[in-house]
Amino acid sequence: MKVLVIGGDGYCGWATALHLSKKGYEVGILDNLSRRYWDTKLGVDTLTPIASIQKRIQRWHDLSGKSMDLFVGDITNYDFLSKSLRSFEPEAIVHFGEQRSAPYSMIDREHAVFTQVNNVVGTLNLLYAMKEDFPDCHLVKLGTMGEYGTPNIDIEEGYITIEHNGRKDTLPYPKQPGSFYHLSKVHDSHNIHFACKIWGIRATDLNQGVVYGVLTEETGMEELLVNRLDYDQVFGTALNRFCIQAAIGHPLTVYGSGGQTRAFLDIRDTVRCIDIAISNPAEPGQFRVFNQFTEQFSIKDLALMVKKSGNAMGLDVEIKNLENPRVELEEHYFNAKNTNLLDLGLQPHYLSDSLLDSLLNFAVKYKDRVDEKQILPTVSWRRK
Repeated sequence: MKVLVIGGDGYCGWATALHLSKKGYEVGILDNLSRRYWDTKLGVDTLTPIASIQKRIQRWHDLSGKSMDLFVGDITNYDFLSKSLRSFEPEAIVHFGEQRSAPYSMIDREHAVFTQVNNVVGTLNLLYAMKEDFPDCHLVKLGTMGEYGTPNIDIEEGYITIEHNGRKDTLPYPKQPGSFYHLSKVHDSHNIHFACKIWGIRATDLNQGVVYGVLTEETGMEELLVNRLDYDQVFGTALNRFCIQAAIGHPLTVYGSGGQTRAFLDIRDTVRCIDIAISNPAEPGQFRVFNQFTEQFSIKDLALMVKKSGNAMGLDVEIKNLENPRVELEEHYFNAKNTNLLDLGLQPHYLSDSLLDSLLNFAVKYKDRVDEKQILPTVSWRRK
């Protein structure tokens, strides 16, 4: 099967492209390389040094004997997107190609507008390109658990059955996004749902939790294939940030009380979930939603786990609570369902001491690359 990975130079996209290639798929990568450009604009860099996409693809070919087509351009340019799809002729499209940082979307008006236009228009272009030329292609779109927010009821997988005034219906689960980025993902979900209904497109929306980890079987083959590890306050996740802070002797920065609970999964499970979704495609006209995560943790629980592992390695780890720059509930109910992917055969990796040791070892190995000025939060959700 021919699979096009949009955003294949990014964190999830690169690992996914290698995994699918090794599994025997014919893989193409489409990317505008903007993730690298955003780092340059922000004055930050991934902790792990990453080679150019051309060198990465060439090295993968040298090691595996498998080639990948590369299309460099922007999916908000419909002409480029349409020509690229016609050239590659995909049977499945994995769509990671969006601005994926909540803090980035909240920097100012310019970044909020860019995030919404880039994400919503790019996805809408893709839907039209599929309608025109590849109506039988299966779209596997990366959503986010952040679309749901933190409701005081269980979070179902995309849909909820309700009774109201004596009548019953199954409806899309209510969305309560917490940033302009998360709002863009909600708009994507609505647009994809609508396209499936009117054009018969088949789509799987993967509402993914926070991803952690650097290594998959493929990205760990040698350093030239290594994945990114973002730790800065804009693109770095809390767990990444904690591990880097532990490595350099900086207190772990917990926002607010740290009771914010989120869903998490290992990067090795991300690539496997994509494979499962492609191998078990949605039906024509079906908009399918899977909640893609394996565990749930609060931020303070993550900090305590990193402190324990770091101290066991001889690091002097302390925890410091900061004023929360975000507008969010810090203590709340959170219970999300995630049975669909497990029913299709996902065998999860769980966050453990050994995995934390691996992340901490990466942090220690590359700690000389850390820019401490990028760690503390400067982006605020609040009106100034």
